[in-house]
Amino acid sequence: MSRNPSPGWGMHALPRIARGEGSYLYDSAGRRYLDGSGGPAAFCIGHGNREVNAAISRQLEQVACGYRYLFTSEPMEELTGLLLGLCGSEYAHVVYSLSGSEAVESAMKVALQYWEASGHSSKKHFIARERSYHGNTLGALSVSGFLERRRPFEGSLLTVSFVSAANAYRPLGGLTEAALVSALANELDARIRTLGPERVAAFIFEPVVGAAGGVVPAPQGYAQAVRAVCDRHGVLMIADEVMSGSGRCGTWRALEHDGALADIMAIGKGLAGGYIPLAATIMRREIGDSIISGHGAILTGHTYSGHTAACAAGLAVQRIIERESLVSHVRRRGAMLLAELRAALGHIEEVGDVRGRGFFIGIELVRDRATREPFPAERGLSHAIGRRAFEDGLICYPCSGSVAGVCGDTLVVAPPFNASDSELSELIEKLTLALERTLAQG
Repeated sequence: MSRNPSPGWGMHALPRIARGEGSYLYDSAGRRYLDGSGGPAAFCIGHGNREVNAAISRQLEQVACGYRYLFTSEPMEELTGLLLGLCGSEYAHVVYSLSGSEAVESAMKVALQYWEASGHSSKKHFIARERSYHGNTLGALSVSGFLERRRPFEGSLLTVSFVSAANAYRPLGGLTEAALVSALANELDARIRTLGPERVAAFIFEPVVGAAGGVVPAPQGYAQAVRAVCDRHGVLMIADEVMSGSGRCGTWRALEHDGALADIMAIGKGLAGGYIPLAATIMRREIGDSIISGHGAILTGHTYSGHTAACAAGLAVQRIIERESLVSHVRRRGAMLLAELRAALGHIEEVGDVRGRGFFIGIELVRDRATREPFPAERGLSHAIGRRAFEDGLICYPCSGSVAGVCGDTLVVAPPFNASDSELSELIEKLTLALERTLAQG
């Protein structure tokens, strides 16, 4: 295969997908791949599920899509009711889109429209965190602290203020976890004061950082601390749960684990399990009500927002997850998977940290465990391991640039929620071998 270090490893090198069945994918040459990362943490109930396919087929036989300004639909109404029930009584409004980037973009627009409708039109500024990724639209990219992905578009992005990453493995100033939470909350507080609360619309963050950090859960107490800062200054809190939400972390809302509520949240990926593109922006009752009262409608969306067949797919996926108690299964089995990975990889000195929640686990690689020194960027270690694993029939998700936006190598493991114990054992075995063999090459 190509030695190109990019995630796709060069389009000319990619095999052609033929079919999927459960936790496995097959290419046109007949090779089988265990989907150990759910693609990009999206395929939450595996591939080729007949119940989901049948739900999509039934909807397509009736109508593919009713345009949202002309019609509502039974699948959209039922999915909306299900989502609001899962999120809790504080949430009352949903805007659908087709990707996580669009869901984040809508979350930003909802925040701006809320303040405009509430008579605070000066609140236009966003604060985000370093080492974050929120999507590839210009707005979502503007609030992303991901140097490599931002670089070609600098000069055309929104002006956004960034505060430090919430990373207990690489903490600000080498602080302990308890001291780190206080320092990060104080930093956000000071930034809002410097900018002026009357100018700040929202603070956006990932409860568990995905691609930009390689699965970095916020330290204990962090979400509640920043929630208090936002409340103190009248700033909205946006949770980007596109990668970490919809059950991936063992709670349906990723922030459930942290005991915090966002004003606006973006979800995607696992919402429809990859069967049809679907994402959503969910907001607290007061926010949606204020916008509708002041402007008549929530002014965000696209031609295919609330796409009928996509909502049918999402409804089918979520019903399976609910019926089979897969979120609680992910919470319980995910803790075991984390322990099993730590045990299997413990002998590899280059494995510095194995962390995560539920079926969302990150493995960080270092040159020295004691100093946590990263490997040089030019080595492209995580992508080399990803290539090796892929060649051996395992799909994982390699990430780079987690240290200062340049160095740092991590691997993400995010299997389907219903992966069997034998499949998880295969994942651990093949990942361990890929690490050992790649590192042995020097």
